[in-house]
Amino acid sequence: MSHSPLLNLPGPSRELMDDIDAAITEAAAFVADFDPQLTVVFAPDHYNGFFFKLMPPFCIGTAAQGIGDYGTHLGPLDVPADLAADCAAAVLERGVDLAVSANMDVDHAVVQPLERLFGNAAACPVIPIFINAVAAPLGPIHRARALGAAVGEFLAGLDLRVLVLGSGGLSHDPPIPTLETAPPVTRDRILHGTPMSPEQRSARQDAVIAAARDFVAGTNDLAPLNPEFDQRFLSILDSGSLDNLADWSNSYITEAGGGSAHEIRTWAAAFGALAAQGGYRTVHRYYRPAPELIAGFAIRTAEPTGARG
Repeated sequence: MSHSPLLNLPGPSRELMDDIDAAITEAAAFVADFDPQLTVVFAPDHYNGFFFKLMPPFCIGTAAQGIGDYGTHLGPLDVPADLAADCAAAVLERGVDLAVSANMDVDHAVVQPLERLFGNAAACPVIPIFINAVAAPLGPIHRARALGAAVGEFLAGLDLRVLVLGSGGLSHDPPIPTLETAPPVTRDRILHGTPMSPEQRSARQDAVIAAARDFVAGTNDLAPLNPEFDQRFLSILDSGSLDNLADWSNSYITEAGGGSAHEIRTWAAAFGALAAQGGYRTVHRYYRPAPELIAGFAIRTAEPTGARG
């Protein structure tokens, strides 16, 4: 599912929020019916837990806590440390390099979907897996799929009901700072991880609200949403044709979907993990271009069919 800080902030219309809430409620019912014993979350970060001082392409957390941005969960998540470490070792053994964090800070990208699907971010044991989607240089999207496949192969050996969750995307181009464009205070934060003061977090929140308002009005230079790009990506997932992502270059994703469209690699990882179990089918499908959220907002639920190949 997509995430957005604006889901927790004033501004979006009641009609939009009701529509998205209905789709999330349907997904939450799917999760409740499955009753997972473990959730694995593939998610990006927005310079809240990972910084240019050391930016891995992938990282698995053996312990994690939400930082509480945009009104989301503040405090520890229920991470099974030994199982997360075993997963990391299995992924490395399968030829996908990733880092390990025994003290991972996670932001709304991890926490918001957990809160929306479970009602409580700490309600289910969770293994958080970070995928860099904002800090250049980025690896190719097929490596995110390979990460997911390696995780999926490990999960297949567990005698557990496992929910795999990809959080991010789709087309969107919010005002994310870069080392080249950030003012000194922001540059120091995204480089060194200097903590934000309450006043800075409040100002950041106000800036996000203002950016969304201006985006709807067409008065800023953020890249437009691209429903055609979004639907092309979703159709690849729905059809199980994940090999078709192999030729999606980073420049194409940026040009067609916007700077933060690279978050689709969390979806590629999640579906890669599911496909490692065999065939699958999508169950619930939701998509809506949502300028008020600066995002093409989508939700998919899917389940294995038991068919291999």
